[in-house]
Amino acid sequence: MKKTLLAEFTAREGTQDEVARLIGDYARKVREEEGNLTFDVYTRAANPLAYWIFEVYRDEDAFQAHLKAPYGPPFNTALTPLIEEDASVLTFLNPTA
Repeated sequence: MKKTLLAEFTAREGTQDEVARLIGDYARKVREEEGNLTFDVYTRAANPLAYWIFEVYRDEDAFQAHLKAPYGPPFNTALTPLIEEDASVLTFLNPTA
């Protein structure tokens, strides 16, 4: 079964250019992962500092491989001081009929 989630965070005022650069670089790497099906980055129309990342992986194994990718920890370390939350807020999604 596919592994689908929504990651959310809010860039701190004044960090939006660096956050956009970081997430853009990270997105390119994640999209190259064998098990990644979707990695779409959005900002809210009413608040461009609020990011929503819609992610879909082939299955749980592909998601676990994503978590073990060597570029993940450096990305999270660089992102954390630039966002309002302690970390990205993850919401895992299940399909409905």
